[in-house]
Amino acid sequence: CLPANQERFANGKLVTVQFHPSAQVVMTAGHDRSLSLFQVDGIRNPRIQSIYLESFPIYKACFSVDGEQVIATGTHHKMFFVYDMMSGSIIPIQKVRGVEERFLRNFEVSPDGSFMLLTGTSGYLHLLSMKTKELIGTMKVNGRCTASAFTPDSSKIYSYSKEGEVFIWDVGSRKCLHKFEDEGSLEGKCIAVSKNNQYVACGSASGVVNLYTTDACLKENHPKPVKAIMNLVTSATCVTFNPTTEILAVASHETDEAVKLV
Repeated sequence: CLPANQERFANGKLVTVQFHPSAQVVMTAGHDRSLSLFQVDGIRNPRIQSIYLESFPIYKACFSVDGEQVIATGTHHKMFFVYDMMSGSIIPIQKVRGVEERFLRNFEVSPDGSFMLLTGTSGYLHLLSMKTKELIGTMKVNGRCTASAFTPDSSKIYSYSKEGEVFIWDVGSRKCLHKFEDEGSLEGKCIAVSKNNQYVACGSASGVVNLYTTDACLKENHPKPVKAIMNLVTSATCVTFNPTTEILAVASHETDEAVKLV
C-alpha cells in the first residue's frame, strides 16, 4: 500500500492517525502543528486539506462521532481547538468555565457523541457536553489518572490510575460505582473496552496487557485476568479492540514495530 499521507508527510512526530467515522478519509496530526485530511483511494490518496495551528504542537486530535468536527489538544496548552469541517472554521476554546488546569492534553469522546471527557492533573476528570463544550461535572480518582475509556453505550467510564487502580464511573450521576486493582500493575498506561462490552484491556508500564471480563471488573476488587498478554517488552502505550471484538491490538511507542495483534 502507498503511505496514506504521501501527498504531505509531516515534519515531526505524528501523534494521531484516525479514519473518519463514515467517509473514506484519514486524518493525521502531530508535533509540526498541522492537521491534514486525505481521501483514501489506495491509488493516489490525494490530500483534501491541511490546517496549521500557530505555535500549537498537537498532543491529540479526534473526530466527533458524527464526523463533522475535529477536536485537537496541544502539548502545553490549557486551551483546545475545534475544527468545524462543514463550515471550514477553526474555533479556539480558550477556557472551559469550572476547569482549572495548567494543561489539557488527553481526552475521550463518548461513543454516542454526547460527551467529551478531559483528563486533568491530580486525578481530576472533567465531563463536558460535546455540543456546547461546557462543563457538566467533575470526578476524581485517587492518585493520577493516565487513561480513560467509555463503555459502548456511553453510560459508564473506566478510568485507569497511575497507581494501577481502575475506577468505574456512572456518567449520569458521576458517582464511582466500583474500583478494582489491575493485577501486577506498577503503573497504568492505557485502557480499552470492547465494542460488545464483554472485555476490558489494561496496559501497564511493564508492557503486560491484562484482559478482563466486564462482569468481573464490576463485581470483584481483585479480578483475575482471562489472559495476560506478555508480548510487549516496553511500556504498553496503546490498546484497542477491533469492531467485532475478535482482535485486540497492543502497541508501544517506545520501540520500533512494537505492534501486536492478539
